[in-house]
Amino acid sequence: MKYIMTGKNVALTDALKATVERKLGKLERYFSGDVEAHITLSVQKTKQIIEVTIPFNGMILRAEESTNDMYSSIDNVVEKLEKQIIKHKTKLEKQIREGAIKFAEVPKYDFDEDDVNIKKIKRFSLKPMNVEEAVLQMELLGHDFFVFKNAETDDVNVVYKRNDGGYGLIEPEF
Repeated sequence: MKYIMTGKNVALTDALKATVERKLGKLERYFSGDVEAHITLSVQKTKQIIEVTIPFNGMILRAEESTNDMYSSIDNVVEKLEKQIIKHKTKLEKQIREGAIKFAEVPKYDFDEDDVNIKKIKRFSLKPMNVEEAVLQMELLGHDFFVFKNAETDDVNVVYKRNDGGYGLIEPEF
């Protein structure tokens, strides 16, 4: 596993880097081939935060943890990632067996900053998938919604978490 670490308001000491690599190294057994782990360590007031993103085979594992101690945050984020992997093991194995999936570019949108106060613009590849796969990806990322290209309709859809614990699907109407 290749580790790409960045620090925000924190010095990345050799001991801290070694601890992150050693702890995240426990997850290597779940991956075949060379996988990159993007790690961001940051400090905000008294909170010690670690964010880990691991993209592989068109899927993304993501976890974030915040405690008063960076080493506790590291332990907790590794536990979260391992639980995600175990929880979705059969679904992930199915995705890996099915092979590579094509990605499509998301079109660039131009906003007039005088009219709209956009703080951040994200661009990402859309992966054709069914609704079940989109819900799985949303759960792996820990987000409340997920934008995807529906493999059945070829339209861009959004799945989201509902307050009643279920999921919703937004489909375009032309």
